[in-house]
Amino acid sequence: MSEAEARPSNFIRQIIDKDLADGKHTSVHTRFPPEPNGYLHIGHAKSICLNFGIAQDYQGKCNLRFDDTNPEKEDVEYVESIKNDVSWLGFEWDGEVCYSSNYFDKLYGFAIELIEKGLAYVEELSPEQIREYRGTLTEPGKHSPYRERSIEENLALFEKMRAGEFAEGSACLRAKIDMASSFMVMRDPVLYRVRFAEHHQTGDKWCIYPMYDFTHCISDALEGITHSLCTLEFQDNRRLYDWVLENITIDCQPHQYEFSRLNLEYTVMSKRKLNQLVTESLVDGWDDPRMPTISGLRRRGFTPGSIREFCKRIGVTKQDNMIEMGSLESCIRDDLNENAPRAMAVLDPVKIVIENFEQGKIEQLTVANHPNKPEMGERKVPFSRELWIEREDFREEANKKYKRLVLGKEVRLRGAYVIKAERVEKDAQGNITTIFCSYDADTLGKNPEDGRKVKGVIHWVSAEKGVPAVIRLYDRLFTVANPAAAENFTQVINPESLVVMKGYVEPSLVDAEAETGIQFERMGYFCADAKESKPDALVFNRTVGLRDTWAKIEAK
Repeated sequence: MSEAEARPSNFIRQIIDKDLADGKHTSVHTRFPPEPNGYLHIGHAKSICLNFGIAQDYQGKCNLRFDDTNPEKEDVEYVESIKNDVSWLGFEWDGEVCYSSNYFDKLYGFAIELIEKGLAYVEELSPEQIREYRGTLTEPGKHSPYRERSIEENLALFEKMRAGEFAEGSACLRAKIDMASSFMVMRDPVLYRVRFAEHHQTGDKWCIYPMYDFTHCISDALEGITHSLCTLEFQDNRRLYDWVLENITIDCQPHQYEFSRLNLEYTVMSKRKLNQLVTESLVDGWDDPRMPTISGLRRRGFTPGSIREFCKRIGVTKQDNMIEMGSLESCIRDDLNENAPRAMAVLDPVKIVIENFEQGKIEQLTVANHPNKPEMGERKVPFSRELWIEREDFREEANKKYKRLVLGKEVRLRGAYVIKAERVEKDAQGNITTIFCSYDADTLGKNPEDGRKVKGVIHWVSAEKGVPAVIRLYDRLFTVANPAAAENFTQVINPESLVVMKGYVEPSLVDAEAETGIQFERMGYFCADAKESKPDALVFNRTVGLRDTWAKIEAK
């Protein structure tokens, strides 16, 4: 199979193939244009993979351009986080980072050109009146009383806007198109508004700022973008995109193509709603591991490869649909099952004492880091008289289906010996505090010699050498598949989305690299927390369970 045949095909790539074959373009130039008013989420990852992936596959270019025309909501923190996210996902932008604010002088010049052509005018209706005059989906709009001002008057008033002589909301620049258009976006849209806000790139040079629809198409043209890719909500805006470029003096005429945005179950993709979660402290910041942000997924232990694979699997279409969370989780499971080393950790510990094991003795057992990958090496795990096991791995009585430790019966400790539970000790409330066991010293790495068959295997950690750790069990942030449809989405937050446990891990995990996946044997995939885990105070985040338990719940 050739490299071209191996690429995922979609309608956008088919358009590009035809454009190149027809000679419409000789190369491909895309862009990823986020607004720096929040952290990127998994939906943006789809756009990143599409725009940068196309540029890579066609040996073209892809710009990273910040749509920074709204200084009140933007911040350098968001700029830096977006650059980090794009790089972490494995992509490089062409040349220097671009900003729409780089083009403010040229945009102002193009606005002047539209005024001089009689295609733009200064509006002095209030924002409420503008909305009223715009009409409805079933009724046409009506002309503003300021629509027929002379070119000279509009030029003078626009200069006054730039000079700061109008209060915010008292004047704006509108395109003169068609107040009876069936497309609301073409009913004399606003091109510039007054904002006395300092800009993170241009400082206080400007007090008028261009609107997205005016800025975006011109920025694309100035950068020589060949294929401007955006989500379906901008489909109607394409008419304005084309109108602006057709009515100014500019050489390049990019074309806009729309694809469906990513909707993912059990989360929200609205930046406004994500910002609300952060500002109301309903989550622990933009990078909370429950958030669908790229930084949150990264902190939770998702890999760049798993997110790229997810974007590849869901594809690019024009049909809006809701993607199952299980699809994303399947990608990270597949990645970590193959690449994550194994280790042992006990999340809900109960102590066992092996009474016939020598007191004070520590035996270093050799255990493989991956059952199917000898090239990943081995590690030493300390074994001692007292061990921690999971509380759920012991029962005083159980049927034959229970393959773990039962009073009076045997089980194998992972990578170690066969033990038998002899008796238990309980506290005043009847809770088991200690399980007293015996071990068969001849069963290290082999079955008992007398033919006894021990079917169950459980994990463990040395009580003497194990290291205390905080274990965070993250789950889906919402209890319903489509929280955005709820009357108040904050009311359907999953109270079990974070469960904190205090357990023990084997000593090798003291040096665990942050955000790097590890399979805690039988418990799931975890990683050391990048912000809070330290060698003397370990914190591990659960990335995903070994199996999709939600699929079983939803099937019931």
